[in-house]
Amino acid sequence: MNEMKEFAIPFVGLKLGKHIFTFEIRNTFFEHFEYDEFNDVNISLEAVLDKKTTLLEFTLDFSGFVKVNCDLTNEPFNQEVSGNYHFVVKFGEEFNDENEDLLILPHGSYQVNIQQYIYESIVLALPSKRIHPGVKDGTLKSDILEKLEELSPKGKDISEETDIDPRWDNLKKLLTDK
Repeated sequence: MNEMKEFAIPFVGLKLGKHIFTFEIRNTFFEHFEYDEFNDVNISLEAVLDKKTTLLEFTLDFSGFVKVNCDLTNEPFNQEVSGNYHFVVKFGEEFNDENEDLLILPHGSYQVNIQQYIYESIVLALPSKRIHPGVKDGTLKSDILEKLEELSPKGKDISEETDIDPRWDNLKKLLTDK
């Protein structure tokens, strides 16, 4: 994966303390990762770097929206997304990113690229099931919704069935005859 230079933060010349970097995340960012589930993206991200003598602490705060298709109706809608992510950068003998909350850079490094952390935190902040708000409140009119309603079972409860095999009744007696 090629690194995007705008997400490489040089920390060598910075003084100790907090430093704020702002980014506007658009669709091209996710195209770089070959992630094509979003139709449109508009996310504002603020990366706060707290530089200390032996380590770097990063906090990513983001909010905005991604345009996705509804899982039920396939209608596009704006899904709000927001969240934050905190990770630490330390220095060691060799590069190591096996722990998601700790990045180890080799001694002598002068910058850290945070693109992977941004990508993962935004994708993981989305709900696993994406449902159009119009489906929840009943305002969305769609052919697919009408067909789903037509094909859905109409309040039929299994316990109300009259043709129950009498062998099941005998088995139920075993549970109650203790």
